[in-house]
Amino acid sequence: MIEFQLKPCTEAQLPEILAIFNDAILNSTALYEYKVRTLERMNAWYADKIKGDYPVVGAFAQDGKLLGFSTYGMFRVQPAYKYTVEHSVYVRSDMRGRGLGKVLLLDIIKRAQEQNYHSLIGVIDADNTVSIKLHENEGFVLTGVLKEAGYKFGRWLDAAFYQLLLKTPEVPTEE
Repeated sequence: MIEFQLKPCTEAQLPEILAIFNDAILNSTALYEYKVRTLERMNAWYADKIKGDYPVVGAFAQDGKLLGFSTYGMFRVQPAYKYTVEHSVYVRSDMRGRGLGKVLLLDIIKRAQEQNYHSLIGVIDADNTVSIKLHENEGFVLTGVLKEAGYKFGRWLDAAFYQLLLKTPEVPTEE
């Protein structure tokens, strides 16, 4: 396992986050997108995370380079969904298979509990067996599959919804 440190990402990491996202867009079905993102879009993405008090946590190598990151954000806009967030975990392609995804996922679960969320949702391409196994190993349960929800690389893609229920909040409200 590579040595790394977990800490919040700042605007300084946006070019590295952009590179990780764009690699996933171009080379995988982890993101159901066709066109690479721009730094301008990443600035807006980051501003939304800060505004919503959503963490963006990075795994940093000793030299300060970003190896991967995790985050979550609003699941749906209606107020009754306020205790549910959709999370993401991305690891740089040359760093995969070293346990970073698990560490980032566990950290984001802990942060969701600390912020009193009740439900974490992961939307995973149904053919992404590595991500599915990671989530299942940490207690996520398959709650449904949207058949042929996306189309990329000349084929239909099924989106699998995985959910982890937390014991928080102790006293939910409808405010």
